[in-house]
Amino acid sequence: MKKIFLPAVMMVLLSGCSLGPAYQRPDVSLMPGWSAQNSDLPSAIAQDWWAGFGSPELDGLMAEALAANHDLKASLARIEQSRASLKSTRSGLFPSLSASGGTSHADTGGDYSDSWRGGLSASYEADLFGAVRSAADASQAQLEGSVYAHEALKLVLMGDVADTYFSLLSGKERLAIADDNLGIARRVLDMVEARFRAGADSALEVSQQKSSYESAKAARASLEANVRTTETALAILLGRAPVTGISQGSTLSGLTIPAVAPGVPSSLLERRPDIRKAEADLIAANANIGTARAALYPSVTLGLDWSVAASGFANPAVTALGLASSLAAPIFSGGRLEAGVEQATARQTELIETYRQTVLTSFKDVEDALAAAKAAQLREAALDAARAEAQKSYDLSETRYKAGSIDFQTLLNTQAQLFQARDSYLQTRNERLSAAVALYKALGGGWLDKK
Repeated sequence: MKKIFLPAVMMVLLSGCSLGPAYQRPDVSLMPGWSAQNSDLPSAIAQDWWAGFGSPELDGLMAEALAANHDLKASLARIEQSRASLKSTRSGLFPSLSASGGTSHADTGGDYSDSWRGGLSASYEADLFGAVRSAADASQAQLEGSVYAHEALKLVLMGDVADTYFSLLSGKERLAIADDNLGIARRVLDMVEARFRAGADSALEVSQQKSSYESAKAARASLEANVRTTETALAILLGRAPVTGISQGSTLSGLTIPAVAPGVPSSLLERRPDIRKAEADLIAANANIGTARAALYPSVTLGLDWSVAASGFANPAVTALGLASSLAAPIFSGGRLEAGVEQATARQTELIETYRQTVLTSFKDVEDALAAAKAAQLREAALDAARAEAQKSYDLSETRYKAGSIDFQTLLNTQAQLFQARDSYLQTRNERLSAAVALYKALGGGWLDKK
């Protein structure tokens, strides 16, 4: 027994020697800074970044989405699957123990006999070359990757809720303006028809304004349909049935557009969940190389069996103890094991490049979001001024047309410009809000308390 026991102890002590390469984060080309950045702004972004828009209704919708969205719940279930997989993999680091037992009754020509037996078996495969340890490291990285994937999905969901909510407010406000435009078109039509009856205008002017009026009705119908589809899209994000009437919201002009400081580019490596997910995948692939390499080497299994048996419950029991060890070594596999190492190494190389590409894409996302936010701000200011001038121009045109100092075509042109200016301003206001959301998403969401 001593000859068996001592080598077994040595094998256990040697277990856990990993053959995998030490992980190192890949080198990436980091940008020195962003093209547009306000250094006077605070660099930290709150976890509830959407609260910066100043909408209590958005706050409530966001909380509902984070609690009830079905895609997010499915993502949580995937985390639990990864956690169970890690638990299963780590079980290989410990011995397995099983018990057996039974009784029997025999009748041999009137002689009765009873017997019973019991046993306990333990086995342990020494992780001599770190195969199980490497597999456990890979499972741990996969678990972390599933958590980062969940965070990435959550960030997308939050962005979608905010974008859809702003689009809904924009649609409702554009619909209200369409109603106002329709009223203006109707009033002008009544005025032109009255002038036609008085002989001051021709049938051409009446026909032109009727066309304008019907076009305004068609535009309103299209906007109403868009509002309905936006509402149902928001309902799905909230985990509700696709119903309407979700938002009682205010106007886009009543929302605050927060100023966002992007920080330094290198901070994205820690703060963007998709980058962390790409790195977790790489760490898992790195550990899998150790598992593949360990398969090229022998495996050692240690076993212990203890049994007890007796013939009749009154007779003394007989016990037996056995120790065993076995060695299995690959001799020829037709290149299968070597191919496993090559495959694992190639997978690691692939994920290194995937990681680098993810980082570069994240830099592009921030740059694009910063450019879009700046452009939308300039466009909003310009279109706000254009809207005010278009309103003044129309008011003057209507007054002068009533006085007979301008022709109908001039009034029609200023009316069309007013309708377009109002709608363009609202769309640009929505674009500016969406650009702020895109910047939050590109930066990885809230930065406070994130490790």
